[in-house]
Order: sequence, then structure tokens, then C-alpha cells
Amino acid sequence: MVVTTVDAILERAFKYDLSPNEALLLLKQTDPSIIAEIRKTADMLRQQQVGDTVTYVVNRNINFTNICEQHCSFCAFRRDKYADGAYWLEWEQIHAKVTDALRFGATEICMQGGLNPEAKINGKSLNYYIKLVETIKKDFPQLHLHAFSPQEIQFIARIDGISYINVIEALRAAGVGSMPGTAAEVLDDDVRRVLCPEKIDTVTWLEIVETAHKLALPTTSTMLSGHIETPEQQIRHLEKLRALQKTAIEKSYPARITEFILLPFVGKDAPKPLRRRVGRDQPVLQDALLLTAVARIYLGNYIPNHQPSWVKLGLAGAKQALTWGCNDIGGTLMEEHITTMAGAIGGTCMEIQDLQNAIKELGRPHQQRDTLYQVVSYNTAPPYRQTRLNSPAGTV
Repeated sequence: MVVTTVDAILERAFKYDLSPNEALLLLKQTDPSIIAEIRKTADMLRQQQVGDTVTYVVNRNINFTNICEQHCSFCAFRRDKYADGAYWLEWEQIHAKVTDALRFGATEICMQGGLNPEAKINGKSLNYYIKLVETIKKDFPQLHLHAFSPQEIQFIARIDGISYINVIEALRAAGVGSMPGTAAEVLDDDVRRVLCPEKIDTVTWLEIVETAHKLALPTTSTMLSGHIETPEQQIRHLEKLRALQKTAIEKSYPARITEFILLPFVGKDAPKPLRRRVGRDQPVLQDALLLTAVARIYLGNYIPNHQPSWVKLGLAGAKQALTWGCNDIGGTLMEEHITTMAGAIGGTCMEIQDLQNAIKELGRPHQQRDTLYQVVSYNTAPPYRQTRLNSPAGTV
């Protein structure tokens, strides 16, 4: 069946999965009245798929080091070992940050860092990462640890000469509860050769995420958008994510992708060559919102939870995204370095009340959740009472 008009595609979206070409036609629209209809469809699908409640998570980011062997063209966070601003947190510093997060009512610690070849214990990289996990889980077993991207998994495996399965099994056994779907950038190797030539390729990212699902480790999914990629490459990225999730569902893997997060490119303090090539410092909000809507239309039957980035778009921009297909506003973060060091406008920390107020202004109810989209009944002291939200993709 060939569908060639926007109206027909939008009508079809309520009953069928769109083809890549249909999604591409939506993404290439420039007429404001047509874009308004795309937004309306995405918002209606969001309501049908997950309801009107907007969720958020109380969490803290811990970027344990910015010393990194790679040189991604968009990254203002990384440092060489002896460069100004380089850091590598001690165990006591990490423990103190977690203690502060728990006082704030956090249910999640999100932990990622640079790829530091010296991060080893007894000559093994995996031992260091297990120690990172144990530093948190030993004294704070109730906290969910959302940690270590597919790139970090590949880094550990390469340094130690072991398989991805060995790495994921060991980290999960130590206490990692889910894997961030970062390091995806755009899942197109022509783009990756410019953005992040030292990073894993598309096939490897997909392989590691699928391996995590097989081993009962849920993941998120992301896209870094609005730089050098084309609309065609954006849709191919979404298609790879949808196919990955469909595989997890069809093969009854014990874990799946829990959410999709759009991460618009921030260039203000990014390395100059890419910044000059892109030609702007901050995301184009309308471009991000249209892609947000198309992502909901394309992915929503398989990945129902969609989240904007208030760090990159600001809270006002993220609030708008909640009317373009998003149902989650993200986390409090408490501390965010990677995007902020690139010059993002959103800040490094968000108060719970600010997130709730932004949601209330839309006339929609809010609900605190945990990492796997279970309801958190209150955010005072643990243990936390939790019940499952209506989120099939989050079921593990």
C-alpha cells in the first residue's frame, strides 16, 4: 500500500506502523498548518498509548571522570589526563554524592564517564567498574543504578579482552539495574565517521543493546539530532530502534527499551570545527519538536515512553514537547556536566516542584516514577512503594 499524502499517512498512523518513507514525508513538511496536524496526531497517539499523566524521576547524574581516550567532535566534556579541568572522582566523593541524592529523595543514580584507560583495579578494567557499582550498591541497595553506555561496555570488553556478555553479566550481578542508550548519536556510520570516528559503529551499538535485553538488562534509547545528519538518516535511526524493540518483543527477551529520548545538539562550547559546520549554538526548537512528533508516531506502538531534554531545550522547550508526543519530562539530575559543558541553556539541576509546576501548567496530572516506569507513591524516605505504570515496553 503506497500512501502519498500527509492526511492519509496521519490517518493510517492510528492503525498501522508507518513505513520509513511515510515517516520521512512527515519529517520534511514545512507548512505550519500541516506541521500542526502532525503535532495533533502525535499528541493523540500519546494519549491513546500512555494516557495523560506526565511522569518524572528523582535522580542524580554522576559523571565519575571526564578523562577520555576518544575525541568526539561534539564533546566539550572530555579532557586529557593532565589538561586543565580534568577530574577523576575518588570513591569517597562518589559515596557523598549518592548520600546527598538520597536526602533529596532520589530513586535512581545515573552514572557514566569518560573512557579512561587507567581506570583499572589489579590490571582489569571490569574490576574498576564493578567497584564503582559496589561503592553505591553496598550502602544504598534500594537505589536503582542506571549505568554504563554501550560504548563503555565495549571499552571494558576491549581493554580486558572479554566478551560483551561477560561484561554485562558481571555488571548486572554487581547491581546495575539498566543501561543508558547513549553513545547512539545517530545510528548511521556516515554520520558517525564525522561525529565520533573512534566510537563503536552502528552494528556494535545494536549488538550490545540486544545482548543486554537477552540478559534481562533494560535499556533506554536516544538520538543526538540537529547537527550534520539528514532527515533520511534520522528516520533510519528510528527504524533501527523500532526493529530492535520488535525483536525483543517477538523473541520474548526478558528486557526491552524503556524509553526514547531526543537529544538536540548544543554547539555553544562544543569543539570549533563541528560548531562552525553546524553554524549555531543552540537547538532549533521547532525542528526538535517536529522530530519529537514523528518519533512518537513512528515508535509509539513499541516504545511508548518519550522524553525531551530540559537540559538542552530549557524547561519551557521541554514543556512544549509534552504537547508534541512526549509523556515524560525526565529527571531532576541534580548534577549534569556533559551537556552543560557544551553550553546548554537548561542548567544542571531541576527541583521537583519546578517539574510538577511545568506539568500542571499544561493541565495534565503528574506522577513520580522510578527508572522502569513504576509509580513511586512518595519521595521521602525509603523503602519506596511502587506499582506498575501502563508501560508494556518497560516490563522486565
